[in-house]
Amino acid sequence: MASEALSQLPNERAQYLLKVLIQRFIRDGQPVGSRTLSRDSGIELSPATIRNVMSELEELGLISAPHTSAGRVPTPQGYRLFVDTLVRYKPPNDAEIQKLQQQLGEQGDEPNALIGSVSKMLSSITSLAGVVTVPRGQRAILRQIEFLLLSDNRVLAILVINDREVQNRVLHTEQPHTPEELQRAANFINENYVGCDLTQIREQLIDDLDRTRDSMNQAMHDIISVAQSAMEGAAAPAGEFVLRGETNLMDFAELSDIETIRRLFEAFSRKRFMLKLLDKSINASGVQVFIGHESGYEILDDCSVVTAPYRVDDDHIGVLGVIGPTRMAYDRVVPIVDITARLLESAMNPKD
Repeated sequence: MASEALSQLPNERAQYLLKVLIQRFIRDGQPVGSRTLSRDSGIELSPATIRNVMSELEELGLISAPHTSAGRVPTPQGYRLFVDTLVRYKPPNDAEIQKLQQQLGEQGDEPNALIGSVSKMLSSITSLAGVVTVPRGQRAILRQIEFLLLSDNRVLAILVINDREVQNRVLHTEQPHTPEELQRAANFINENYVGCDLTQIREQLIDDLDRTRDSMNQAMHDIISVAQSAMEGAAAPAGEFVLRGETNLMDFAELSDIETIRRLFEAFSRKRFMLKLLDKSINASGVQVFIGHESGYEILDDCSVVTAPYRVDDDHIGVLGVIGPTRMAYDRVVPIVDITARLLESAMNPKD
């Protein structure tokens, strides 16, 4: 997407002027006019030439004119192009990294203390809202499943997970079932899915049930379909996160009006909302940047979310990041989120 927009830019001069305009807007938060852009760019161009370039950038959807202002501001598409291709990132220097390591070292190896410290550190360093999820536990591997008939079209699913853990789920079926039907359904799952992660089983069952619909007994098909909900409940972690510095967002004019900040704080207080947002990065290989509507939540249309996953022993997985306005200093924030995730991994993994 970014490379496509970049190829549409008429020349390197347009790329450079877009970069300068976005940098100026990030710094000041005010629409950028042609005179300001001419002065900041440091290149000899007439105001008319710069206005023509700005018109081209506007036609490409990379900048827009707010209200009646003569200046221009970046659009989410403009920020996306900037983040993906134009920005020059500034990694923390050695002194800053040592300071981060020292702050983490002061917390010992207690996970909750580390997570609380990191969220506070991210907020303090970036002047944005810092958030860290508690790492998920080990993968839920199915060792055995059994079904026990109850009354009123209810079935007890007994799952043995990771060799030792036993979880029970009461399932409600549309039709009554016999013990023999329940046994056949359990045999099918045990023969085909034992040793697999519950998340993978749920996904695979959908395909397998569609493929075997014609040859499988309808009662057995119904039981296995219902059993998916039991596996979902067993695999889903309770989920916790630590959020710090959300009041920093009140310092940005575009987020500071009472209604906007109220809605943001209400969203932050909803555990499910926050965890679903952060889960978008749980399997990413590195830093993810969600700009405006890319987060999938309307309340964050004027915000950007920068996240990175961290891992402990390859099984425990969490996400950390920052939330701020779309005009955040990406060149500094992205590397900070990245290095903080690596430092947290180092602090939480057992030492040799």
